Amino acid sequence: MTARDAESALLARCSVVAREAAQSAQDQREANVFRLAAMVVRSRFPRESMCLMQASDQYFASHPDEKLAPAEVVRKGWVSSLPRLRDMLSHRLCGT
Repeated sequence: MTARDAESALLARCSVVAREAAQSAQDQREANVFRLAAMVVRSRFPRESMCLMQASDQYFASHPDEKLAPAEVVRKGWVSSLPRLRDMLSHRLCGT
């Protein structure tokens, strides 16, 4: 799987979770990316942001030591940059 493929899969997962409140993150990577995604789309997509944050919070309730600072999430390469995450996810949430 290429980096672009991995990014696309993660964005697709973010889109699903943003629209379905009953979802939870499946692992540390998802939980941290969902948390970051919730922060960067909050002003434009408040409901979707809330769903992403809830999915992240559910995971961290059982794994509190796995929560990372946003800079660490980027340094690990889970997202390439916050503006790119915001733009790509916003594009998917708009349905375009």
